[in-house]
Amino acid sequence: MSTNSDIDARTDRILDVAMELAEADGYDAVRIRDVAERADVALGTLYRRFESKEDILAAALERMVQQFYEAVKIAPLEGGTAEERLGTFFTIATQALGDRPKLAAALLRTVASGVPELAGRVLNYQDTMNEILITVMRGNPSDAFPTESELQLSRMLQNLWFAEMVGWTGGLQDTDAVLDHLFAALRTLLRSTEIS
Repeated sequence: MSTNSDIDARTDRILDVAMELAEADGYDAVRIRDVAERADVALGTLYRRFESKEDILAAALERMVQQFYEAVKIAPLEGGTAEERLGTFFTIATQALGDRPKLAAALLRTVASGVPELAGRVLNYQDTMNEILITVMRGNPSDAFPTESELQLSRMLQNLWFAEMVGWTGGLQDTDAVLDHLFAALRTLLRSTEIS
């Protein structure tokens, strides 16, 4: 009989292997049979947890973002203003993806895939990103509901960062340009809100 820890350990192995394959050789290297074999799980076990490689990669992204959120709650980012803290967050996140370009491209491709079955995972990712960004804006975790301004700013920044990172994966710009564009937008957007 399987225990929850067995299930969690198997799922973690599947996600870890998928990320390793994507990091080494990109999106196309994440093949279901290879993932199952390297994760030491039966193909049926993998398919009971995930519908496709996109589902696996989307789950890996969910896990990465959730881990980052837990870290931000424990150790808030430094900075005296929302702009400084958001700038720090986007620098860390952009550099983390920039250091693993093939994995980053695979994750971005997955989010943009339009696979209907991924909608729930993509929404979970976006919701967690909203929680991270609002926590960073405020400077610390809070149980207070986000304001409409906080939610709008978070959504706009997510969309802008995603678009900039897609441009980066396409070779249109380097990560320094991504951050330059993002910081310019951040200054402009913060001027139009009460967030400081």
